[in-house]
Parts: sequence; structure tokens; C-alpha cells
Amino acid sequence: MIEVYTDGAAKGNPGESGAGIYIKASGKAYEYSFPLGVLSNHEAEFMAVIKALEICKESFPNEILSFRSDSQVVVHVVDQDYTKNKTFLPLLENIRELSSAFPYFFIKWIPEKQNKHADELARKAIRMQAQ
Repeated sequence: MIEVYTDGAAKGNPGESGAGIYIKASGKAYEYSFPLGVLSNHEAEFMAVIKALEICKESFPNEILSFRSDSQVVVHVVDQDYTKNKTFLPLLENIRELSSAFPYFFIKWIPEKQNKHADELARKAIRMQAQ
């Protein structure tokens, strides 16, 4: 099973944003920071999940994925597989499509303090755009 921690951050809402992804797999750790341009904080959170799924599809195909996020909105929308929000709908559809490539995909909410590594990576992605 692959453990994936995701976080999105935005400087301003909307504002410069970034995605941070921390993956634990087979005793190794992988870190990713993705600058995302101008997005809302919630959009950045969804994009972090999408980017992580793309990484897993490439690097860990056919694995069981256990995602963790401190975004209650993202976890709720993905868990329920439903949203009325027209901004979130295409993001949910993208997550639905990418996650279907895996035998099992779980997403769980965790408190911010348990997601510090992914948060630092998301903030690093914002700083990368400011240079």
C-alpha cells in the first residue's frame, strides 16, 4: 500500500498557489512541489490530489492507494463522489478518472498537524513562482 499525503496552499484566495505531495512507498519517501499559478485554496487542494494520482499512475501502477488530506472539502467531495460546485466538478471528474486505474483508492481526512510535510512542500511551490 502506498501512503500519499497531499496539501494545497494559496497566497491570497485566489492567489499564487502550489501543491505539495509526500509519498511513502516500500520504505522510501518521495517529495514533490508543484507551482499551480493563480487558484483558490480549495482548487489547489484538489489539484494536489490530481497531481499525486498522476505521479502514482506513472510510478506505482496497480498499487493500493491511501491518500491523506487536511482539506475537509476535498475529502468530503471525493468520498461522496458528488459536488454541486461547478468549479469543483471537473476536478472531481479528473480524480474519478485517475483513481479508477487503481484497484483501491482511499482518501481520509487528517488534522493539519499530521500533514506538515505536504504543507511545507506546497508552500515551497508558491515560493518557486515568486522567484
